[in-house]
Amino acid sequence: MSADTAPAHHPAHAEGVLDRDTFAALFRRHPAGVAVISLDDGEKPIGFTATSVISVSAQPAVLAFSINDTSSSWPALSVAETVTVNLLAADQQQVSTVFATSGIDRFSQVDWHREPTGEAVLDGTSGWISGRVLERVPAGSSHLILVAADRAELAQEEPLVYRNRTYHQLLEYQI
Repeated sequence: MSADTAPAHHPAHAEGVLDRDTFAALFRRHPAGVAVISLDDGEKPIGFTATSVISVSAQPAVLAFSINDTSSSWPALSVAETVTVNLLAADQQQVSTVFATSGIDRFSQVDWHREPTGEAVLDGTSGWISGRVLERVPAGSSHLILVAADRAELAQEEPLVYRNRTYHQLLEYQI
């Protein structure tokens, strides 16, 4: 049975915990914007694809994202003081794929630059936000990273959206 044809209701386990397959199927169907989180490990830029970026507070500006503890980027992120969240544009599916691939030099395969303040920023995005890591909260097999946003740039490109293991572009319409 595919995620799109799963029954509308799955019972929880007897102990009241939602099973992993149902939880994953629900979130595969939930559309999300695609971002690349970038940081510096002191020697080189590090980056990974994330669909878990959320706005937490507008005043002060705080955002969050999650990362699995087994990610190759976690050791650097576990001690990083700052990060940049690059919000990918609709035509950047390949960039998302590059930063989701393990064992490669991700930054050698994309266009990017450093801001005067040192942040690694990807070119051609729909915008980026940089900030200081406030907290790393353990959450299951992942960590939730809270970031105090201090700099940003908004571009005109439409965002890249991910749903059900496929990239999508938004269409404007009125009802």
